[in-house]
Amino acid sequence: MTTSTEIQPKPIDRFARICTEVLAPWVWVLGLPLAVAWQATHHVWQALLWGLVVGITGSVIPMVVIVRGAKKGRWDSHHVTNREGRVVPFVACTSSLAAGIIVLLFGGAPSDMLALALAMFATLVVSVIITFGLSWKVSMHSAVAAGAVMILAIAYGPWLWFTMFAAVLVSWSRVRLGDHTAAQVTVGTGVGLLAGGFLYWWLAAALT
Repeated sequence: MTTSTEIQPKPIDRFARICTEVLAPWVWVLGLPLAVAWQATHHVWQALLWGLVVGITGSVIPMVVIVRGAKKGRWDSHHVTNREGRVVPFVACTSSLAAGIIVLLFGGAPSDMLALALAMFATLVVSVIITFGLSWKVSMHSAVAAGAVMILAIAYGPWLWFTMFAAVLVSWSRVRLGDHTAAQVTVGTGVGLLAGGFLYWWLAAALT
């Protein structure tokens, strides 16, 4: 007979779950645009305006769709760990962010914000190709976290590379919880650094 103590999760697993939730993609995508917008404008209201345009279209709207779908049982959870269930969430993410990019273009947003949104969109596209074109479940947690860290380091200076610890932590948590393999988080990290961070760096310079 299984006792209550035997089914209690281990402290390390509880810690991994906290890392997965606190460092989830929607958290990075909501906070990162505000940080980049502040560096681009150094004006409170402009930073809020452009940061929220990207944050809402890149994070809030997709998460509303994802959470509602999870509650209705359309996919396993708000993390959508089953690859097959990622179709609608990816459509929600790309279409919503595309609308945000249009707002940035016609609203005269700072070039850094446009570069950020385009880099985020590219990360999504590459992830979609890997997920469905190659039928392989790349880690979005790792991709978003790694890309965000590199973008912060580009925007604010190399000292912010220390936040890569957070990206490593969330990747570890995904493997620890059994939601991804080490290979999936490694590839996710590479996608985030290249399609997210490197593309942001190139676009920010090209659009200036």
